[in-house]
Amino acid sequence: MNDLIGYTAAFCTTVAFIPQAWLTWKTRSARGVSLGMYGIFTLGVALWLIYGLLLGSWPIIVANIITLALAIFILGMKIRFG
Repeated sequence: MNDLIGYTAAFCTTVAFIPQAWLTWKTRSARGVSLGMYGIFTLGVALWLIYGLLLGSWPIIVANIITLALAIFILGMKIRFG
């Protein structure tokens, strides 16, 4: 039951980034995205991933691998397109 809650939470918080990534890619604009916020957020996600790896917690690991990829993508688009 704990893992089901973890995977459900991971799914919701990870999927929440897809619309922003898609909009940024589609419009080639990241003007509304805060560089500082996404930089700190990306670091936080990387640390959550390390934490999940240390615990061996698959819901944390899987969610943060995907979220980190999306956050890096959005951060890269922000740096590239402003």
